[in-house]
Amino acid sequence: MHLPEYVLQCLTALENAGFPCYAVGGCVRDSLLGLTPHDYDLCTAAVPEQIKAVFSGRGLVLSGEKHGTVGVITPEGVVEITAFRTEGGYRDCRHPDWVRFVTDIESDLSRRDFTVNAMAYSPIRGYADPFGGRADLENRILRAVGDPRTRFQEDSLRILRGVRFAARYRLAPEPETEAAMSELVPGMDTLARERVFDELCKLLLWVTAQDLLRFHNILCQVIPELAPTVGFDQRTPHHAFDVFTHTAHVTEAVPPEPALRWAALLHDVGKPAAFTVDENGQGHFKGHAKFSAEAADAILRRLKAPTALRERVVFLIAHHMDYLLPDRALLRRRLCRCGEEALWQLLALQKADFCSKGVVGRDQHFPETETLIRQILAENACLSVKDLAVNGRDLMALGFSGPAIGQCLSALLDQVVEETLPNQRGALLDAARNFPGSH
Repeated sequence: MHLPEYVLQCLTALENAGFPCYAVGGCVRDSLLGLTPHDYDLCTAAVPEQIKAVFSGRGLVLSGEKHGTVGVITPEGVVEITAFRTEGGYRDCRHPDWVRFVTDIESDLSRRDFTVNAMAYSPIRGYADPFGGRADLENRILRAVGDPRTRFQEDSLRILRGVRFAARYRLAPEPETEAAMSELVPGMDTLARERVFDELCKLLLWVTAQDLLRFHNILCQVIPELAPTVGFDQRTPHHAFDVFTHTAHVTEAVPPEPALRWAALLHDVGKPAAFTVDENGQGHFKGHAKFSAEAADAILRRLKAPTALRERVVFLIAHHMDYLLPDRALLRRRLCRCGEEALWQLLALQKADFCSKGVVGRDQHFPETETLIRQILAENACLSVKDLAVNGRDLMALGFSGPAIGQCLSALLDQVVEETLPNQRGALLDAARNFPGSH
């Protein structure tokens, strides 16, 4: 395993002071998989006071000191160094009741969640792998360290983390671990919503339809609004799948961007509420986009998602049935109203939705629509007020003031977007002189 120089310097400083030190956790796992770690954590036989003494000339981050962690500031970033430790019970299902520092790496690794995360590496001593994490990685197995029920009762977020690791690294939970994950899902009700949202965001970037179907009970525990969609027969020739199975395929089909994955996951959450059956026994979902957008808004508010993400997801869901056909005027209006990024995301969601029904259908308009959007953008078309050949100062010179300035600019933009008025200074000023508010 290769350690970057700045990490190796921290490790060597502790070793030279007489304290065994290892790289631990995710960086070891990722390195064994041939991936580049995002960060490197160290663990050591030194206690926090001793770690601080070794790095007394460095900037330190001490927010985790009571749990044994000291951050050492380097030009390349903060290296977190944690004392070898064991822990007591988790009465709040998150924090240990007590922490005791120990001197051996095996005791420290025994408190971790999964075997693939319970490995450590020392350039001096080699790998410490008391629970068979390397073998589990090679065999693509997700296994809890020790008794899985105990691990998940300590911190029930580990259940969601297990789903993420299974999806991210294509690991299959071994039977006891998977059984405990399913059995203890009610414990996730006590989790802080911010923690759940953060874990779901990481998970959604990696899930496949198969993952969502396999772990649907876990997902429905933290997003109960999804539960009615599981197995919901749509009773329509336009869909071969139940609502949740269709949702799973759409989620996999959209690009792995947070807003798109959330929009895909929740785009049909309102379908059961909108369901009706006609005299021929065929199902209909009139207004389901509106129901789904409202539900998504409530879900993301409850999970305390960032406002910008929530608003983008709600927009995409609300409009996912407003198909972007290859119509120049339509696409210019949409680009004007929602912007380039949102339009591309909406098209991606619509395409994934259309292509994940499990039935053969015509999708010829998608390539044409994509081509036409690119053509419009290549023209450097006027699609916002700032692109107009006139501005507020020009209108003030015509006698406009107050809200009338913005109203006139918006009206001019509408005409330019509709291509009924050229984006030329003279033409725009002539049109403005006929607009109410000029003098």
